[in-house]
Amino acid sequence: MFRTLSRARSWALIVTLPLGAQVNVLTYQYDNSRAGANLNETVLTPANVNQSQFGKLFSFPVDGYVYGQPLYVGNVNIAGKGTHNVVLVATEHDSVYAFDADDSAGTKAAPLWHVSFINPGAGVTTVPASDTGCGQIAPEIGVTSTPAIDPLSGTVYVVAMTKETAGGSASYVHRLHALDISSGAERPSSPVAIRATYPGTGEGGNTLVFAPRNYKQRPGLLLLNGVVYTAFSSHCDIGTYHGWLMGYDAKTLAQVSVYNNTPNGNQGSFWTGGAAPAADANGNIYLVAGNGTFDFTGARGDLGESYIKLSSAGALAAVDYFAPFNFSQLDEADLDVGSAGVALMADEAGSASHPHLMVGAGKEGRIYLLDRDNLGKWQAGSDGQIVASLPGAIGGLFGNPAYFNKAVYFGGSGDNFKAFPVTNATLGTSPSSQSSASFGFPGGVPSISANGTSNGIAWLLESSATLHAYDASNLGHELYNSNQNSSRDALASYVKFSVPAIANGKVYVGTQESLTVFGLLRGAAMAVANAASGQAGVTAPGAIISIYGSGLAQTTMSATGLPLPSTLAGASVTVNGLTAPIFYASPVQINAQVPFQTPVGSATVAVKLGGNVVGSSGITVQNVAPGLFLASGGHAAALNQDGSANGPSNPAAAESVVSVFLTGLGPVDHGVATGAAASANPLSQVSGNVSASFGGQSALVTFAGLAPGFAGLYQVNIRVPQVPAGSQALQVAVNGAGSNSGGISVR
Repeated sequence: MFRTLSRARSWALIVTLPLGAQVNVLTYQYDNSRAGANLNETVLTPANVNQSQFGKLFSFPVDGYVYGQPLYVGNVNIAGKGTHNVVLVATEHDSVYAFDADDSAGTKAAPLWHVSFINPGAGVTTVPASDTGCGQIAPEIGVTSTPAIDPLSGTVYVVAMTKETAGGSASYVHRLHALDISSGAERPSSPVAIRATYPGTGEGGNTLVFAPRNYKQRPGLLLLNGVVYTAFSSHCDIGTYHGWLMGYDAKTLAQVSVYNNTPNGNQGSFWTGGAAPAADANGNIYLVAGNGTFDFTGARGDLGESYIKLSSAGALAAVDYFAPFNFSQLDEADLDVGSAGVALMADEAGSASHPHLMVGAGKEGRIYLLDRDNLGKWQAGSDGQIVASLPGAIGGLFGNPAYFNKAVYFGGSGDNFKAFPVTNATLGTSPSSQSSASFGFPGGVPSISANGTSNGIAWLLESSATLHAYDASNLGHELYNSNQNSSRDALASYVKFSVPAIANGKVYVGTQESLTVFGLLRGAAMAVANAASGQAGVTAPGAIISIYGSGLAQTTMSATGLPLPSTLAGASVTVNGLTAPIFYASPVQINAQVPFQTPVGSATVAVKLGGNVVGSSGITVQNVAPGLFLASGGHAAALNQDGSANGPSNPAAAESVVSVFLTGLGPVDHGVATGAAASANPLSQVSGNVSASFGGQSALVTFAGLAPGFAGLYQVNIRVPQVPAGSQALQVAVNGAGSNSGGISVR
């Protein structure tokens, strides 16, 4: 059975596959799960992150503290400046900067664009910390949270706070801005001043009015189903305040929803050490409230000191919650659970009775493992109604935990960096590994980089202004820290609760006065890997490979059509002297096709720039080297029988046929020229024996061959067997040689 890929949705999914290693960071901690794991990092590995091969590359000066996580978008066409991979940061001086993500040499030392939301000559400034009576964020308040980016419209959403003096009186304003990522220009209808009211339920039922001066926009922004959500906290617990969450239409910036968690009480603000609200595939939002009134008796009760699940369908409404048994003592001692957000965990960590988990912790240092389908509400005397409550496990947590490969990671204050195992919805009572060093207040927010489940690195930025990298499978093994070669790599300063962003071989760190970029040092060995699986050093004739290094190309370019070019962005590639056509080229990565006529055995991949060899690497060419392309979250890049993209919110039915996409499946019965598009008539079917399995169960392969209209890309159609609902691990094999595995969602 063969199904055409001519549908527009199919093209949109498949055309980007050869660039699978090019990762965007569009929101706090990579995606709305807030699990803090980039599972598509193929450049940085435990083998090359060390002080001899990895270090500080360059820095860009900025005009204020960077509290939000840096964000990354590849292949942005900047007006008048060409195509760049872009890293964005926002500062407390009410600025947003776009920098070249790969280099700071020459003209790239200046921002690609810079937007400021202040105008001192007109009386518009940042907010002095002294105006709030609070020194938690000092000396000024401007943009505090991590922005969010919509890659389809190319829009950056950011909230800025300003003080505006006119006629001798001062007002304080929060504004939501929507900026064009290519220029920083305001979108139509942008900006909009943030205002809100909410019906009170206390005595007299007074309407609550959002008072901008009394709040800071602390948690990262959430972009969900066409709505931008922004949450607020108080300044130093001063006066009467509440937790506010407001939703704005991403296109028009019209306010569409408002939620207040203590409408007849006080406090309960949302701050979470800067962590953004999490969201699941069904559109539910998960928030954690700080100290405050807890007396939830109905839809409009008070949910201070609580984990809250909100439905975003229509008006925001609390549909479930969990409050610790000792919420009153936590409130009195200022040990709020809302000092950190939550990480939604992959279903692999769950069980049949608890398939959908999330994890969090607060200042008390107790870990809460919660069932997202039944948070547990409140129970006197103990937390026995929830999946797990582990007291005294860590130091107080600020920011977020992270989740990777059936383990949760915590950088607690005054504690070691710790990983706890989670298997079959059971939380280990002691760490599976921990760092030898402990870190003072406020600990650190972990961020994970990995290639699927392999090459995991756990990154932590902590208060000694040090960036640490640990083997994620063993936190006792520190790979690197920025003070090992302090004259080269030391950071000048640190911002509390901040978290680095890891993308495409680089680590981006915001400080009090700069954006600092770490990566593989010039002269570090060039690496070659399967573009789909990331397997290093092995390929097959006709396969797509990814080449990693530094100074590989003059700029960032993608091929615009087929046949593929032999030179792109000034770079050319050969495999044992044979020209390898190029899909994509940038200074740090090239994706190319191994010539079909390359003989099996040892080979040398060489990159030339301007006629000069800038890197080479040995590689083994095999008859087959299957690699399965993956989408986000470790899912296979797959199409359902109707041509729609397979995923948790769009699973495939048993007995239906799914199409998956690979490279390196070897010879076909109708040859195709290297770099050219495969034909639909005749089809080029794989000569070898292709098999597939779902969760270890054999599945019928109905077609295996080159995908028509593409170069180096193979399509395999597979009938879904009768397997349990959920994410099933798919593996494809050719002549017994197995690919990497990826999840297929089945209903």
